[in-house]
Amino acid sequence: KTANYTAVANDAILASTTAGAWTLTLPASPNQFDRVGPVVDTDGTWQTNNLTIGRNGNNIMGLAENMTCSRRYGSFSLEYDDATNGWRIY
Repeated sequence: KTANYTAVANDAILASTTAGAWTLTLPASPNQFDRVGPVVDTDGTWQTNNLTIGRNGNNIMGLAENMTCSRRYGSFSLEYDDATNGWRIY
């Protein structure tokens, strides 16, 4: 992916920000144990052009905040837990 995109459960995302920063939006109504990932910085450009993970109304790691990915060649997955914890990084 190279531009704004809304993930669905079990999506694996090769996320290139070479052309500029963009937002990967998480599913709005996830079920417990739904996963998104791995999400991978294919071109090593997240440090320059950040990838934003849009929470879409659910917490990420217990926080009501979007997540910014800025580590070159980063890779992670997310799994939905519950309304309190929301999406957990693993």
